[in-house]
This record gives sequence, C-alpha cells and structure tokens, in this order.
Amino acid sequence: MNYCTIKTCDIANGEGVRTSLFVSGCTNHCEECFQPQTWDFEYGELFTKEVADKIIESIKPFYVNGLTLLGGEPFEPKNQKELVPFLRRVREECPDKNIWCFTGFTLDKELWVDGSYPRCEYTDEMLSMIDVLVDGRYVKALHDISLRFRGSSNQRIIDLKKTIPTHEIVLWDK
Repeated sequence: MNYCTIKTCDIANGEGVRTSLFVSGCTNHCEECFQPQTWDFEYGELFTKEVADKIIESIKPFYVNGLTLLGGEPFEPKNQKELVPFLRRVREECPDKNIWCFTGFTLDKELWVDGSYPRCEYTDEMLSMIDVLVDGRYVKALHDISLRFRGSSNQRIIDLKKTIPTHEIVLWDK
C-alpha cells in the first residue's frame, strides 16, 4: 500500500466514529464496487510517515472508537506488507481503540489457506491486530440495503478476537 485516501469522523464503516483508511490496490474487482477508483495501486496520496502520524492523531480523541481498513483491498499481499508495521504502531500508541477491516477475501477459504493468493508471511500477524473482519466479495445479486456494515448477504462480520483462538468463525453480534 503505497497510496491511500483517508476519511476522518466516519460513521458508515464500522461501529461508532472512526477514521477510515482506504488502501489503494485491489485485484478482486467486484461488480458495482462502491470504490472502484481504489482498484488502482497508485490511487490517492502517498502513504508516508506524515500520513500515518495524521491517522494516528485522528483516532486518539475519546469520541473516536477506532480505525477501519478498507479499499481497495487491505489483504492484497503488497498492502499487507505496508499495513502490518502501521498496525503495530496503532496498537502501541492507541491500545484502547478497535480496528475493523473490510476484505473481499474470505477468512476460512482464503486468508487461512496456505497457497491461496492473499495469504503471505504477513497475514497471520495482520489478522491478530484486527478486532472485527467483514469478509467476502460484494455480490451484486445478493445486495441488501438492510444489512448493517455489509453490501451483500454473503458477507460476514466476524469477531476475530473470538475466532482466531479456535479457528471457528464467531460472528460479531452487536
């Protein structure tokens, strides 16, 4: 993730007030994606130390619940390599904030599967720093506007802190 866009005071991409980091680059290319401009790995502004500083400062206020990663695709291997050191810093400097991540990949069929495209040396550490994972590609035929934090009914909201220890999917239930 060399490029990104940022939205502060976001209330649409996770519970509560958040800062959303839209990473650039996605090979999923879901039909009617709500952010197709982020498929380009060079869309937005360069992700620099100054940008990372700005994001971290934006999530520090008491009224901000945390950080959301979306895109583009956070779990593109190239993006994971850049996100992991940043997420370590977020966890260190803002331990009371939660991290949500939206991915078109599925946890149990792709992210945990050795040899799958998105799985790389950074995947497990990245997953360990995320609290809530919204997984699955957006499917136009399954679009449902009544769903909370999802665009289509195949997508799941997973409580990763409860899921990772047992490798049994536990859905977020708030």
